[in-house]
Amino acid sequence: MQDDGTTHRAHGTSPAETPGTPGGKAAPAGGGPALRRTVLRRVLPSAAAAGIGVAGFAGAAYGGQAPTGTEAPAAARQAAGFPTWGTRWVVHASADVGSPSVGMLNTSGAGQDRITADYQVDTGRTVCEDSACSTLMAHLTGPVSGFLSVVAVDIPQDRLPGIPVKGGPPPQQPGTSREEVLRRAATWLTADDGAQVPYSQEKVWKDGYRQDCSGYASMALGLPAPGTDTVGLATSRALTRPITTAELEPGDLLIDADGTSDTRHVVIFEKWNDAAHRSYTAYEQRGGHGTDHRSLTYGLPGGDAEFTPYRPVAFGD
Repeated sequence: MQDDGTTHRAHGTSPAETPGTPGGKAAPAGGGPALRRTVLRRVLPSAAAAGIGVAGFAGAAYGGQAPTGTEAPAAARQAAGFPTWGTRWVVHASADVGSPSVGMLNTSGAGQDRITADYQVDTGRTVCEDSACSTLMAHLTGPVSGFLSVVAVDIPQDRLPGIPVKGGPPPQQPGTSREEVLRRAATWLTADDGAQVPYSQEKVWKDGYRQDCSGYASMALGLPAPGTDTVGLATSRALTRPITTAELEPGDLLIDADGTSDTRHVVIFEKWNDAAHRSYTAYEQRGGHGTDHRSLTYGLPGGDAEFTPYRPVAFGD
């Protein structure tokens, strides 16, 4: 039963800077950082047509036009955190990649900084780095305040999952229903070309969520990616509240929040297996296997007593 803690993925050293390549960066050789990122990121078809490249280091102007008004939308959530990649990413004063610099990320090494963002702005202008492209800039709340192109963030999407886009539809709210939570949980059983999503405390899946137990539970609940850790799922009363074992219903959680990242664990309750409540069926993301749907006794007499039942507050009961 392995869990995440706060570990996140890092790419290591970025490609060398040489003239004549988009953004001044050399094409990576073999399975280098940029190549791995290219495989993960989704490429926007419009980028190729536009032929727009972006430099990811100080002094370079992306070009583009500032959208009117970049204040946070009323529906903005609490900021969520994401890893970065590469080196020398400029944080801008406004949602315009040509605006002045207010800071820089990863100044001397790839992936040294982790950003937090509370909303993002669609500038209407596509920018690219390697084969990753996006029209969005994220409003950062840390480690420096300002706006950063989403292509600087190490996620497999062209936008930050779970973060509202100014003027766009609100992001999916946590756990809209018990049925939806279970439906989302089941998707990871076959998401890897018909196989379960592999377990990892360091990697994120194609939907932006960590591939560990709490990242999986966060995905099922619709929480902001890359996911809340196990301790947060158990202790944040904005997310869950303790219940008794007898009260367990589909979509509730059983959590062991004690110990270390190698012992903490969370599973998603689906149903009791018998009237005597001697076991239940649950969804989990477990070390050495990946996504699973099986019978468990965590938290029951004769099982692992360290597990406590919790109810997501989004269910409203």
